[in-house]
Amino acid sequence: MEKDNRLLPTHLSLFTGLFVCWQRNGFVSPFSVTRKTLMAFSKVASIATYHKCIRELDEYSYIRYQPSYHPKQGSLVYWPEAEAAAKKDTV
Repeated sequence: MEKDNRLLPTHLSLFTGLFVCWQRNGFVSPFSVTRKTLMAFSKVASIATYHKCIRELDEYSYIRYQPSYHPKQGSLVYWPEAEAAAKKDTV
């Protein structure tokens, strides 16, 4: 991540917030997260900035993001490295 010029401090803050949520969910991939929780952990105040950054983290393959449009269900976040490790274990 450190050499990726596309990333801004907001991306890193959001990624750190995602890590905290992943940790609190027992390092399971995928894990469920709500926008409100993730914005609080990452200190992102703007909903537009949140959506832009999470979409870009998905586009850049740092995460795989599956949004939920249900107001009470969280969106799913997959860690690509955790998925790859899980696939290795099943082979």
